[in-house]
Amino acid sequence: MKKRYPRWIRQLPALFRGIIEARNWLLAYVVFILVPAGFLLYTYYQKSSAILEQEVTRTMLQTIKQTGINLQYQLDRVRDTSNSLFMSPSLYRYLAEPDSVFPIDVMKNLRSLLEVAENNENVFRVRLFVDDSKLYAGEKVNFFPVESLKGRPWYPHVLEAGGSLVWTETYKEHYIDRDDAYVISAVRMLRDPADYDRFAGVLIVDMNEQTIGSLLGRVELSKRNALYIIDKNGAIVWHPDKARIGQPAEPRELLSRIVQSREGIEQALEDGEVNYTVFTSIQNTDWKLVAEVPAGEISRQAVTLNRFSGAAILLGASVLFLLLVFVLLAFVIRGMNRRVQLVIRAIHREGLERLDEHNVREGGSLNVLERSVDHMMHKVKGLMEETYAAKVQEREAQLRALQAQINPHFLYNTLDMINWIAVGRGATDISQMIDALAKYFRLSLNKGRDMVSVEDELDLAKVYLDIQQSRFPQSFEFTIEADPEVMGFMMPKLTLQPIVENALLHGIRKSKRGKGSIRVEARREGSDVLLTVSDDGAGMEEEQAARLLTEPHSQTRMDGTGSSYGLYNVNERIRLYAGEGYGLSVRSSPGEGTTVNVLFTAIRPGRMN
Repeated sequence: MKKRYPRWIRQLPALFRGIIEARNWLLAYVVFILVPAGFLLYTYYQKSSAILEQEVTRTMLQTIKQTGINLQYQLDRVRDTSNSLFMSPSLYRYLAEPDSVFPIDVMKNLRSLLEVAENNENVFRVRLFVDDSKLYAGEKVNFFPVESLKGRPWYPHVLEAGGSLVWTETYKEHYIDRDDAYVISAVRMLRDPADYDRFAGVLIVDMNEQTIGSLLGRVELSKRNALYIIDKNGAIVWHPDKARIGQPAEPRELLSRIVQSREGIEQALEDGEVNYTVFTSIQNTDWKLVAEVPAGEISRQAVTLNRFSGAAILLGASVLFLLLVFVLLAFVIRGMNRRVQLVIRAIHREGLERLDEHNVREGGSLNVLERSVDHMMHKVKGLMEETYAAKVQEREAQLRALQAQINPHFLYNTLDMINWIAVGRGATDISQMIDALAKYFRLSLNKGRDMVSVEDELDLAKVYLDIQQSRFPQSFEFTIEADPEVMGFMMPKLTLQPIVENALLHGIRKSKRGKGSIRVEARREGSDVLLTVSDDGAGMEEEQAARLLTEPHSQTRMDGTGSSYGLYNVNERIRLYAGEGYGLSVRSSPGEGTTVNVLFTAIRPGRMN
């Protein structure tokens, strides 16, 4: 028994043959699509990467500038505390007190002044360094001898500043009343206001470096997050790694450009890796806030922040794919044009019968086209037959319409003849009945139109009630009142007649008195028209009145006559004509009569479609 392979294996040879036949297309795809697309995407990637890196670094610079402003705010609070003490007359008065004054009182007054300054949350400690001859210089909490400062590296700068504020780098300070801490100090020399050449002391306001660390630690520019502060000489003032404080910042070749510029972005190669250095100046100091970010992380953030490149690549690929489709279609159409022309000439020359008998060759690439044309011809035949049948039916409908127009004319002429015979014989009552009946037919038929004016509909209701008064004399009265403004509006034909018919036959005729009155009103309700038909007949329960509009009912009456128009049908016609929210509403109660309201949109004939 011959082994039967799966279907997908049996289709592989045909697939390979198709690939070989399409080798020219594949080569054209590689040459005209893949190679240009690859070059375009590579160029776009290079350009977009450079632009995105530039935009991201600018964003980082804005972040650094904002961080510098926040840091400046913290430093300004410390500077303001130093300035307030520096401008305090009490401080100089206490410092100028001679040694003959009781030192405890002087120290008490000075401590009170310094404790007020320490209420600033940015101030870690306020220290006052005075002449060694002062008895309270050895207090070691807020008061110290000035000689202890001479070993500090920044002390010469304080003397050179001559009273101006000098910011120190981060250093570790020993406190006897609390744990040792790393601080940054605002230092300035004090001079006696009465004798400016006389040295009065040194004021130091300490700021805990954790205040700066917590502020700069919230800035996340990269995983490494190398954010630090340098002074005007390029030395590191603050760094998360305390071992680097006081050392020159790296790379050294950038220091001169950073120190000389207010803010900017610099690029340098360090250990084989491209790094970006983003920096900004901190006002009221000679410091700069510096951030080092590897270029690789900027590229990664750029891709994360900007998804436009992916959309652009997708759009480019889509455009190239469409170009491929157009190119392939051009080749296909060019190759198929000759065969298509042969098929078209065969159709024109040999007709449909020859095409039906045409034997399509197996294995040809145009089999689908030939079979489609064959199928199309069969469809054309069928459509021609259907068109002919439709024209025959249309003709028959036109003949029936003409006959329908003739029949009413014949009816009107016959009734008119009977009317004149009755007038000639003095039968006035018969003449009135015939005349009313003719009007009724003329209004109800309305030349085959489905829409009538409110005036015609009211006339039809009046004619119907006139006929019924002749049929049931002395059994009911009716009145019709209408606002002249609503007479020209259009409405569906035969809307009121079923309602007044129900009011007469099911309301007044079934009442215990057997008599009653019917009232018809028409008025404008905003942009709508409201017709009301009310009677004082038998009435009905509310449940039965509600069912009249929700359930279709047979309108066959006790006398054998019937009507194809019930309240349900009238309601549905009004809703189809005017939309939801319009139609009939019924109010009734047993023994008190029934009121039916008809609400529809006010539309004039010129606005009808």
